[in-house]
Amino acid sequence: MTPVGMLRTEKLCKSFGGTVAVDSVDLNVRAASLHAIIGPNGAGKTTLFNLLAGEMRPTSGGVFFEDREITRLDVRERSHLGIGRSFQRTNIFRALSAYENVRVAAQSRTQASFAMWEPATRLRDVAARAQAILDDAGLAALAVRTAGELAGGDQRLLEIAIALATAPKLLLLDEPSQGLSGEDALRLMARIRTLAERYTIVLIEHNMNLVMELSDEITVMNFGSILARGTPAEIRADPQVREAYLGSRG
Repeated sequence: MTPVGMLRTEKLCKSFGGTVAVDSVDLNVRAASLHAIIGPNGAGKTTLFNLLAGEMRPTSGGVFFEDREITRLDVRERSHLGIGRSFQRTNIFRALSAYENVRVAAQSRTQASFAMWEPATRLRDVAARAQAILDDAGLAALAVRTAGELAGGDQRLLEIAIALATAPKLLLLDEPSQGLSGEDALRLMARIRTLAERYTIVLIEHNMNLVMELSDEITVMNFGSILARGTPAEIRADPQVREAYLGSRG
């Protein structure tokens, strides 16, 4: 019997008019794992992510986090429970420095966020946390650089650092390597693998080499439903997956 995961869904559905984007999905994400969700374009992956993050409300079914139903909770409420998310398109404050981006996110998780007359420079605990997170993301050397001037791979790392600053237990990463060069994608995914040693991570990713190398478990979606789930080796060997998605790739 599969153990109950940190994050799970029960018969989760989302329809847009007559189109069913997510069709009775039962997802189970184990704690301390890196769980990839893959599938062809239009398979329902991003819609599922939006349902997990609280960006959308399901048509039916439920979402559970640490055995608590969170189906009706919004993004902010889920974030405070410990769910952090990145997006397909980089979501940063481009005019602020990398450090300031992370500090703002870290400050939002403390009582200091309500100290309107306290200079931010005096919030030493927040400053220390922001610096530690930049170190964790491999961005310490770029802390004072304006976020909009960072290379694409570093902007992606910064977005992950912002998510980490909200003190998540679970990270939802939506196509983190999209638009990156091969070298930057490898560097980013290596950092994600390191983070997976301490965080539970769910990611959508089209780079199959990276998915197969880094994932503990994979869920394959097709036409809004789960086609298969298993380890990378099991997914590679699944004839339905090879026919529907992986094709002739080994």
